[in-house]
Amino acid sequence: MLEVLTTIIPIFLIILTGLVLRGIDFLPGHLLGPLNRLVFYVAIPAMIFQKVAEADFHAHFQPVLLAGTLLPPLVIFALGQATLRATSMPGSESGTFLQSSYHGNLGYIGLAVAYYYLGDQGLTQASILSGFLMLLQNLLSVWVLRPEPGTAGRNRALYLVKKILVNPVILSALAGIAFSLFRIPLPEIISRSLSILSGMALPLALIVIGASLSVRLIRAHLGQALASGGFKLVLLPFVGYLAYIGLGLEKAVFMPGLVLLAAPSATVTYVMAAEMHGSPDLASATVTLNTLLSALTYTLWLGLL
Repeated sequence: MLEVLTTIIPIFLIILTGLVLRGIDFLPGHLLGPLNRLVFYVAIPAMIFQKVAEADFHAHFQPVLLAGTLLPPLVIFALGQATLRATSMPGSESGTFLQSSYHGNLGYIGLAVAYYYLGDQGLTQASILSGFLMLLQNLLSVWVLRPEPGTAGRNRALYLVKKILVNPVILSALAGIAFSLFRIPLPEIISRSLSILSGMALPLALIVIGASLSVRLIRAHLGQALASGGFKLVLLPFVGYLAYIGLGLEKAVFMPGLVLLAAPSATVTYVMAAEMHGSPDLASATVTLNTLLSALTYTLWLGLL
């Protein structure tokens, strides 16, 4: 448990540092957009590409582990839809609630926990899994959020293609897999340049995620945010654990997948809610509350295992 605490506490202290810096206006709001783009489009893709491209893909990729990692979001998606049918949640909020219940923050928090707790090998395995898992998350999210009436099919298809084609995490993971599969060596200059970029990826990502949190809307959406957190932080990784055990995987093998499944709701749920006629306020409240609660749930999951 001491190892878990010495991993989780520093990670979330950096997140809280970002929140404090934003609160005292040391990190003003107009800088968050450029910093977020730097992390999302440059630093994290560089890290993922290098880790996967320089790894032995056949040694790190396990189809059974991938199957066990992709199954839980589908289960939660089905359970969430059944729950919504039994409630009177407004349509604009229902899609955002459901998306927040399975769409995890893989790039900013999941990969950070994987690296600081599992090391380089765990990060490499998590990076490979994250590309496939993020692809599934985007597919489900575009399916559940509602475009303008009368243009649903066209809007969903275009939005899905856009999210896949411009998603740097998916593209960097797929490019890294191609380099690894075909054993294409990275020139030393390129490798060292990627290492420099990778060094700023996770620390800056944690600062940005902390500075992006907003506690103002939590009170207005507390019940829905807590329910979404129950799905995302507790039930989703629990289903993943059952799937891994049922598939006969050992703890050392499935831990990178479980770390990704236990990640809090992704900040991109806010963007997708705004663009696809969801509820940005609910998304903001859910992301903030789930991110803060994940410090506790990560500690419990890693400690129990």
